[in-house]
Amino acid sequence: MKNKVNSPGDIIKAKILVNENSAKTWAFIIYIIILSLLLIGNTQSYEAKVFKIAKLTHEVKMLRAEFVDTRSELMELKMESTITKNLEEDGILPSETPATKIKVTEEIKTESSWDKLWR
Repeated sequence: MKNKVNSPGDIIKAKILVNENSAKTWAFIIYIIILSLLLIGNTQSYEAKVFKIAKLTHEVKMLRAEFVDTRSELMELKMESTITKNLEEDGILPSETPATKIKVTEEIKTESSWDKLWR
């Protein structure tokens, strides 16, 4: 004869764990415990990845801000007025006369085919 659980009091007193069919109950309880542990581990892994993504996103934003700042400093240093000011401190002044274009003309020599052969 099977011992059946007749009331909620039997569950509270854990009679379900010591009756004749308790092997099935214990197997189910162990299954639920293992499943719960897997779900908890999965949640921990998910949260760790979310925190890592947030950290990397913040780092990317900071590096982008640093890049923009460095680029603006470079643009300022490349300006002609900044270069002129820095060179004036060393005693190098800009030229007062504008640059002139130098043209080099080359004379065209006519060479004989015999001269071209021996080059």
